[in-house]
Amino acid sequence: MPQRLSLTTLLVDEYDTALSFFVGKLGFELREDSELADGKRWVVVAPRGAQGGLLLARAIGDRQRQAIGNQSGGRVFLFLETDDFARDHLTYTRRGVRFVEAARHEPYGIVAVFEDLYGNRWDLIQPASVKR
Repeated sequence: MPQRLSLTTLLVDEYDTALSFFVGKLGFELREDSELADGKRWVVVAPRGAQGGLLLARAIGDRQRQAIGNQSGGRVFLFLETDDFARDHLTYTRRGVRFVEAARHEPYGIVAVFEDLYGNRWDLIQPASVKR
């Protein structure tokens, strides 16, 4: 079997706050929300139809809490591909997602940087190979 990345852990402050953003604002689907020991939960969200997803992990301890919102040192951390940049950019803007850069055309596609509720930076990108 070929290898693939299935989940990426994203540190969050509280599960339900994170779910409000990822499901409510970005429109991701909730794939799993299971209770674990010690008040932990196994919470997985993903863009609809995507193979991989995010494991929302509540930070434990000072070191993890300090990393919330800065898991990549201020660089773009995650890349959310779309087949319709204009549609998703407009939807996210209307839902209060904060874009920190204007949309721009690059050789690889149309892209704009937004921040999640913690300040992690994401690219919303429509690859150049996707024609509308």
